[in-house]
Amino acid sequence: MKHIFNMLMVCSALLIVSEANAQIKTPAASSSAKLSTTVGLTDITLDYSRPSKNGRKIYGELVPFDAIWRTGANKNSIISFSDDVMISGTELKKGSYAIFTKPGKSSWEVYFYSDTENWGSPEKWDDAKVAAKVTVTPQTASNTETFTLNIGNVTNESCHLEILWDNVAIPVKIDVPTDKKVSANITQVMAGPSAGDYYNAARYYREAKKDLNQALTWMNKSIEMGNDKFWILRQKSLIEADMGNYKAAIATANQSLAKAKEAGNNDYIKMNMDSISAWSKK
Repeated sequence: MKHIFNMLMVCSALLIVSEANAQIKTPAASSSAKLSTTVGLTDITLDYSRPSKNGRKIYGELVPFDAIWRTGANKNSIISFSDDVMISGTELKKGSYAIFTKPGKSSWEVYFYSDTENWGSPEKWDDAKVAAKVTVTPQTASNTETFTLNIGNVTNESCHLEILWDNVAIPVKIDVPTDKKVSANITQVMAGPSAGDYYNAARYYREAKKDLNQALTWMNKSIEMGNDKFWILRQKSLIEADMGNYKAAIATANQSLAKAKEAGNNDYIKMNMDSISAWSKK
């Protein structure tokens, strides 16, 4: 009986400890948000936290004028670009940036800051980390209860980063390199296959045991375009050997061997020497 009583006491104690350690989940004071969109051919992502007004006066009180503001809540609000973009005439390299602002009554300063690992504004502001800065005239907008970052006014060439809270909207124009990317792509495609394209096609044809004459033609085209590294020549020698032209295969393998020695690649040195020895006996 005493044993049973002791067991009950132990179980009760464990239950109390378990209940004390239980984790209650409640909504965050400022919910997190993430927005990903494509502008032209450029991917833009926003990652931030969203405080709400909750009856508070925002600008001039909760968010002081003429002081650096984290522009959101919790960790930095972060914007990421897959390409280099332009912000008010300043080139911003692809990557991620913290968004900081300095709200004013008649104008705002918006900063794209290269250090994204801050909780709030940096303890020590570093002008060297300001990748781009733009001054914006605030616009009157309909009331926004919860702080919002948005990508709006999207065209193939540009968009606006929109900072929205209370009855204020801050639009920051971002130009993306759509025409530059499309034009480069058109030039490349219209110029025909690249040396790498010819090489990949030739290698596939050999490995798939398809038309070896076509594979050799493509491989030669790749090499003529300057793609004559030791591993390229190695593949050409294998095609020639598969075609039974061992004399040509040995000559090409010797070229690959010489380049492999220059590069100090022992694997290709051995492969070429083994092949030359084997093909010499054919």
